[in-house]
Amino acid sequence: MLLIGIVMLFFANVNAQVSNNAPANAAPVQLSVQDAINYALSNQADIKTAKIDELIQLAKNKEVSGLALPNISANGQFQDNPVIQKQLIDASNFDPSIPKGTLVPIAFGLKYNMAGQVVMNQTLFDPSVLVALQARKALEDMVKKNVTKTEVDVKSNVYQAYYSVLVTEKAVNIFTENIARLEKSLYETEQFYKNGLVEKLDVDRLRVQLTNLKTQVIGLQNTLVVNRAMLNFSIGMPIYNPVVLTDTLSMQAVKAQVEDTSNFNYQARPDYAYLESTKSVLEYDLKRYKLKGLPTLSLNVAGGASRASNNFDYFQSQMWYGYMYYGVNLNVPIFTGFQRKRQVDQAALAIEKTDVNMEKLRLAIDLEQTQAGSTFASNVKALNAQEDNMQLATDVYETTITKYREGVGSSTEMITAETGLLTAQNNYFDALYKAIVAKIAYLKAYGKL
Repeated sequence: MLLIGIVMLFFANVNAQVSNNAPANAAPVQLSVQDAINYALSNQADIKTAKIDELIQLAKNKEVSGLALPNISANGQFQDNPVIQKQLIDASNFDPSIPKGTLVPIAFGLKYNMAGQVVMNQTLFDPSVLVALQARKALEDMVKKNVTKTEVDVKSNVYQAYYSVLVTEKAVNIFTENIARLEKSLYETEQFYKNGLVEKLDVDRLRVQLTNLKTQVIGLQNTLVVNRAMLNFSIGMPIYNPVVLTDTLSMQAVKAQVEDTSNFNYQARPDYAYLESTKSVLEYDLKRYKLKGLPTLSLNVAGGASRASNNFDYFQSQMWYGYMYYGVNLNVPIFTGFQRKRQVDQAALAIEKTDVNMEKLRLAIDLEQTQAGSTFASNVKALNAQEDNMQLATDVYETTITKYREGVGSSTEMITAETGLLTAQNNYFDALYKAIVAKIAYLKAYGKL
């Protein structure tokens, strides 16, 4: 009894710490399993990250679209020449009367120079830009498939966490009822002992049984606290926010067979669909490298004005000299050191690697479906057996208790029946949880989660 008291005090302190960490004004949130799924799809960190990646890709696509639009820029320049560079010229070239070879230093340029211009570049033909524009849809599809794939993983985790709490709650409730029933039996046995109808050994056996059961319930209560925290974490809710689950465990729903899966298509699996989208993107990458050998053509247009002066009088009405030009640039790749060839080879190998991964995933899906189907069917059978076994153990226990109270049964028989009932209940809850997990895995394997 001292040991059980110490254990209960320990878990009481743990629960008190949890309560102290919880927000003082946190109101319990009522959640059905679908509510939990919806909350997770809006708040879970992995979902948020996948959706942010989708937004990043959409922003990149808009950036790519800008490659086909004109690129316009403006620039200006101001230059002060404290010492103007001079050059020697033959003065006889300007005045025949000056002897040949007479060199005169002359400064070309003025002290102040200012110029400004606007330049526009427009791509007329660039294969890499064309491929990038074509690949936008494939890139968007890939990140959307990644969001879907992440959602399925999150749903699987939420389902398991939600039903873990329900199974543990049901176990705590039934075991608590067992404690109440055993306490009643202990009280009656103590009265029998006082009247000399049973031995003290019978009383001690029941006390040991009761202590063991209370210890087991404490462990279940601790497991329930952890499972609730795992549920909050799996849906992206603060750990210490209290949650009330509104759904109940339906044995029929757990045992119900899944709709026809004979027409399964691999594309129904988000992870396979994501790999297909990845391959599509890689094919555009290969196309881009192949077309890099084609010429590129662009249009350049520029216009501006400049003025030079020995006096800083630019804010006065002085003459500015404008200019404008336009032209086209043609770039024809001739030899790039075989780099483009190597890039094409790498892109082709990346596609081949993806094909191998897709084949591997198809085989893995086939194996997963076979295992999931067999495990689900086996666990449903086990659940049915354990459900019947628990009912049988309950009947045996109730009959044994009745015989004991009527004086035709022994305390040993009663304790044996109690132990058998507890074992049957533990086996039942274990089978129930395994059946739930197996069904979730089965639905996920066929892309129906």
